[in-house]
Amino acid sequence: MSTVKVRAIVTTGYGTNCEREMAHAVKIGGADRVDIVHLSDILDGSISLKDYQFLNLPGGFLDGDNLGAAQAGAHRLKYAKIKGKEKRLIDEILEFIERGGLILGICNGFQLLVKTGLLPGINGDYTTRLVSLTYNDSGRFEDRWVTLKANPNSPCVFTRGIEYLEVPVRHGEGKFVTLNQDVLKTLESQNHIVFQYVDPKLGEPTQEYPLNPNGSELAIAGITDSTGRIFGLMPHPEAFTHRTNHPRWTRMDLPEEGAGVQIFRNAVSYLRQS
Repeated sequence: MSTVKVRAIVTTGYGTNCEREMAHAVKIGGADRVDIVHLSDILDGSISLKDYQFLNLPGGFLDGDNLGAAQAGAHRLKYAKIKGKEKRLIDEILEFIERGGLILGICNGFQLLVKTGLLPGINGDYTTRLVSLTYNDSGRFEDRWVTLKANPNSPCVFTRGIEYLEVPVRHGEGKFVTLNQDVLKTLESQNHIVFQYVDPKLGEPTQEYPLNPNGSELAIAGITDSTGRIFGLMPHPEAFTHRTNHPRWTRMDLPEEGAGVQIFRNAVSYLRQS
């Protein structure tokens, strides 16, 4: 049996509001230690990513979504220097990736990953911004449950063994778009696409609203980098950790543990084996 102790960090501050849900999901997923840490504590040097293997970026409204969702937060990650060190926060994150750490960004956390350029990370490029998340086609905040289909050919370590997943979305800027068609084709051909919104009756990706709640290109709900160790998605698996979270739990025969936990179990399992 592996003796690796999995230490996870969940960031908070500047407008995040899903950190407790995410920390709870990571703990249920099997992590030995889960710390909720304010980003300012990393920036002032009192907390270091070197002490963790699993970085979680939760949902919320970073900086009030000023300039666009997570845009101001992305500038903080890219340009803010860590006190007492001649390096930026993004440099510490890049070192974290190089050491083999896992990064999960959900909703606002996903927006943060794409706007810093950490995703899609094509061929190991974590600095070039190639994709974004913009306003939903509906023109309003979407709060509903959706069905996702996982790409079995994706290298994503978080979705192993998952075929379909039903979880909620709650966002106003969740439409996945790419810089151009070449980027979209690369994401598809290199299996960076992890989850797509699907019609639950047909089990296939759809552009039909509200099954695709935001109008994302190719119905993309989540993507990974080339290594499969960085994963971002708009829907909220951390919001489905118990059967009573499901809106139809009284009418369905559901297991006690919510299906969203598997995302976190997979992450912890990967780290124990690495």
